[in-house]
Amino acid sequence: MIETLLQGLIDNLNYWTITILMAIESSFIPFPSEVVIPPAAWKAAQGNELNIFLVILFATIGACIGALINYFLALWLGRPIVYRFADSKFGRMCLLNQEKVVHAEEYFEKNGVVSTLVGRLIPAVRQLISIPAGLARMPLGTFLLYTAIGAGVWNSILALIGYLLAQVPGMQEKDLIPTVKEYSHIIGGCIALVVIVALVVLFFRKKRKSHRQKFS
Repeated sequence: MIETLLQGLIDNLNYWTITILMAIESSFIPFPSEVVIPPAAWKAAQGNELNIFLVILFATIGACIGALINYFLALWLGRPIVYRFADSKFGRMCLLNQEKVVHAEEYFEKNGVVSTLVGRLIPAVRQLISIPAGLARMPLGTFLLYTAIGAGVWNSILALIGYLLAQVPGMQEKDLIPTVKEYSHIIGGCIALVVIVALVVLFFRKKRKSHRQKFS
C-alpha cells in the first residue's frame, strides 16, 4: 500500500508531491532522492508545468522538513531510545541499525557542525546526519542553515543531471533513473573525496598554526 502511494506521488510530480517525497527521503524512511528530482527536472526541461529553480527550492524545503523530523526525534527521545529504535524491527525495516547511527555520530563528532552541511552530500550519511545533530543539541538556526545549503547543493546536482539528460538525443525517460543513479554515485564519491582532502588540509593548517603560536 505504501509503495503504491509513493509510486502514485512519483507519477504525478508537482511542487507539493516533490516536497512530500523529499521530506520522506530526508527522514529515517529509506527513499532515494534520485527517483524524485531528476524526473521533475526532466519534466521542467520538457516545459511540462514545472520550473527547474522551483523544483530545487521545493525539494530543499522538503529535505529540511524531513531533517527536522530526525533532529527533533533525536532531541526529544535521547540517545538510548534512538539506539533502541535503530535496532528494533521497525528500525530495520527502515534500513537502520545501531552501527549506522554510531557511524553518523562519529562523523558528526569528528567534523563538528560543518558535518551537517557536508554530510548532506555524502551517500549513507545524508539521511542520518540530522540524528547526531539533534543528540548534540545543535542550535536549530545553525542546523537549518547548514542543512538547507547542503541539501540545496545536492538537489541542484540531481536537477542539473536530469535537466541535461533531457537534452541528450535518444535518451528516453525510462532510462533516466538508472543513468542518474550511476552518475549520482560517481558524483557522491567525488564529493566525498574532495571533502576528505579539504578536511585533511584544514587539519594540517590548524596544526601548523598552533605549532607556530606555541613557539612564537
